[in-house]
Amino acid sequence: MFDRRNGDRAGPGVGGMGAMGGSGGVYRDQQRGGPMRGNGLARPRPAPYARGGVGGNGAPFRGGPPRAGNNDRRMDGGNNTGTPGERLPTIIWSEIKLTPFEKNFYQPSTTVVERSKNDVDGFLTSNEVTLKGDGIPSPNIEFSEPGFPEHVLAEIKKMGFAKPTAIQAQGWPIALSGRDMVGVAQTGSGKTLAYVLPAVVHISHQARLERGDGPIALILAPTRELAQQIQQVANDFGSKTHVRNTCIFGGAPKQPQARDLERGVEIVIATPGRLLDFLERGVTNLRRCTYLVLDEADRMLDMGFEPQIRRIIKQIRPDRQVLMWSATWPKEVRNLAEEFLDNYIQINIGSLTLSANHNILQIVDVCEENEKDNKLIKLLSEISAESETKTIIFVETKKRVDEITRVIGRNGWRVCAIHGDKSQQERDFVLSSFRNGRHSILVATDVAARGLDVDDVKFVINYDYPSNSEDYVHRIGRTGRSNNTGTAYTLFTTSNANKANDLIQVLREANQVINPRLV
Repeated sequence: MFDRRNGDRAGPGVGGMGAMGGSGGVYRDQQRGGPMRGNGLARPRPAPYARGGVGGNGAPFRGGPPRAGNNDRRMDGGNNTGTPGERLPTIIWSEIKLTPFEKNFYQPSTTVVERSKNDVDGFLTSNEVTLKGDGIPSPNIEFSEPGFPEHVLAEIKKMGFAKPTAIQAQGWPIALSGRDMVGVAQTGSGKTLAYVLPAVVHISHQARLERGDGPIALILAPTRELAQQIQQVANDFGSKTHVRNTCIFGGAPKQPQARDLERGVEIVIATPGRLLDFLERGVTNLRRCTYLVLDEADRMLDMGFEPQIRRIIKQIRPDRQVLMWSATWPKEVRNLAEEFLDNYIQINIGSLTLSANHNILQIVDVCEENEKDNKLIKLLSEISAESETKTIIFVETKKRVDEITRVIGRNGWRVCAIHGDKSQQERDFVLSSFRNGRHSILVATDVAARGLDVDDVKFVINYDYPSNSEDYVHRIGRTGRSNNTGTAYTLFTTSNANKANDLIQVLREANQVINPRLV
């Protein structure tokens, strides 16, 4: 529900949270201000932080601190070689006296306390919510129940949403209670706001950052697109609390990102590789981090980020709060949760087996490869007669993306394209054009399957079937978001025959009509 965006405001730089300097940063003399008033999130007075030792995280370390010579401080890419994070010191947390911090801010409202068990069970059942863990708080099924400040409620009201999504309703009281949690939910479930709002509350109860401090909240994401979209939510709901953020990802100049980190921000949204680069160079540190989010953990592991994630987590104090989010629950994600989360609560929305959003109508056309172009044009003609036409077409290769884009353009449709060879500036422009409706059709490789987040996509077309059913589910999850409905068309050829059984299982789980030619 809350992954809605207006425009394409995200990008490198500190989020619009407080007095802004000419380079997008916050003036140092303006970020100190006194406690906030009138928003329910007044900060406590600054408290000393136990910085013990001499490491880059203010902690004892093994293996020597990161060097900060001229070569290491280059922000133009430098000659950084080797495994990301391998030069980071090993922090011996058992030898550090950590300053306690507050992380339980939840006070159940009267309506939550008085809600009957039958009503709670009915909500959980109707929303396919299953829970695992001890001391699980009851869901907050109205926006007024978590105790968010008035300006947050006003922003929610402005967006026009009636009630929290299931993951928000159950996730907010858990996160606000300071508990570790795992959320397993399909894309489009509203999970971003399920962790961003508690992050803002968490930050607002900590001592202010001092010069040289790193972030209080760290959000790790697999792709730069997803990182930018998370930043948009942080901008929407953090601006009036003076909680600053920055977005750190590869494929963009390092110098602006480094300046943001050196000025100090409360929230860092980052891809693992670029963050490790900055940690190694001593640009930032995680000594103040007490709120950690792993978004799309399954995707990060699929992309080979597990070693980087482990290195990052070991730089964070062990009593941090951790929220892990995943669309699936494979063994690798389970193992990561068991190792790094403490007494966590697990929320699952829907089936733990691979499942597609039930709000999406799935139509599979079994055809020959040489029929696909004509079928695509026919489909687009039918879609153009609808009142809502925003469409994403997924294609296997970058070359084919460009070819399909030309074919569609020659037929008179407004079309744009995105793939791995596009520069960051081109990608940002294309996504902005698609979001604001200048182009109603986006042709993409899987680079956009997880990162793209646009609420009003009505149709997804799989011109080429993906390499596995997990990617199929994530692709079609670009539509049917925020409790809306959508339609996914798939052109399935004989070359995809070895994937038919997996596709049939996904279709059956979602109660879809199965094309007899698939069986």
